[in-house]
Amino acid sequence: MATQASRITGRLMLSPAVILLLLWMIVPLAMTIYFSLLRFNLLMPGTEAFAGFENYQYFFTDPSFWPALANTLTLLLGVLAITVVGGIGLAVLLDQPMWGQGIVRILVIAPFFVMPSVSALVWKNMLMNPVNGLFAALARGLGLTPVDFFADVPLASIIVIVAWQWLPFATLILLTAMQSLDQEQMEAAEMDGAGWFWRFLHLTLPHLTRAITVVVLIQTIFLLSVFAEILVTTNGGPGTASTTLTFLVYMQSMLQFDVGLGSAGGIVAVILANIVAVFLMRMIGKNLEG
Repeated sequence: MATQASRITGRLMLSPAVILLLLWMIVPLAMTIYFSLLRFNLLMPGTEAFAGFENYQYFFTDPSFWPALANTLTLLLGVLAITVVGGIGLAVLLDQPMWGQGIVRILVIAPFFVMPSVSALVWKNMLMNPVNGLFAALARGLGLTPVDFFADVPLASIIVIVAWQWLPFATLILLTAMQSLDQEQMEAAEMDGAGWFWRFLHLTLPHLTRAITVVVLIQTIFLLSVFAEILVTTNGGPGTASTTLTFLVYMQSMLQFDVGLGSAGGIVAVILANIVAVFLMRMIGKNLEG
C-alpha cells in the first residue's frame, strides 16, 4: 500500500514538468498541422481557406522536392562517412602518448564550438573563395586553375564544412570509448604476433561499435536540419544543387510567405526525421543487444 502511494506521489510531482514538456511540443506541432491544411499566404491577408491536403500535394509535386530530398540524404550520408572514418582515425592518433597531448586534444575539439554561420563565413571567404581564398592561392602556386567550389561543387562543399564542424564531436565520443579498451587484450594479441592492423580490426573496431552508433544517431538528428551553412554559402543554389528539405521549407514559408505550404513541408520533414530516427534506434537496439 505504501509503495503504491509513493508511486502516485512521485507521478504527481512529475506531472507539472511532463505537462509543460508536452505542451511545449504538442502545441507548435498542432498549430503547424492546422496551418498545413489551410490556403494561407501572408501577402493576401483575409483570404485564408481550408485546403485539405492540397498543400501536401503541391509540396510533393514541386520540382524542387525530390532534388531536395536527395540532397538531404546525400548531405547526411556524406557527413556521417567523413566524421565516423575521420573520427576513428583521429581517436587512434590522439590515444597515442605524445608531447602536448592535452593541448592537441583541445585544438582538435575546438571547431565544434564555432557557430555554424561563422564557420560557413570562414570557409566561404578565407578558404574556398575562388579569388582570395587559401585554396585558390595554393592552386595558383601549383600552376592550376582555382576551383569555384560553391558554383562547381556546392553540395560537396557544404558537406566538407558541416563535417569539419562535427568531426570533433565524433572524435571526442570515439576517443572516450577507446580509452576504456582493455589494454591486457591488446598486449596479449601483440605478444601472440598480431600486427597493428589486425589488432585494430578485431579488437579496437568492435569495441568502438556502440560509440559509433551513438555518434551516428546524435549527428543524424542534427544533420537533418542543417540550414545556416547553406544560407550563408550557396543560398540553395545554383538552382537546386544544394537545396535540402529544410532550406526548401524556408524558401516556401519565408521567401514566398506561404504559411500553409511551408507548414506542410515542415510536417513532411518531421515525418522523415522520425522515420530515420526509428530506423537508427532499432539498429542501435540490435547492436546493444548483441
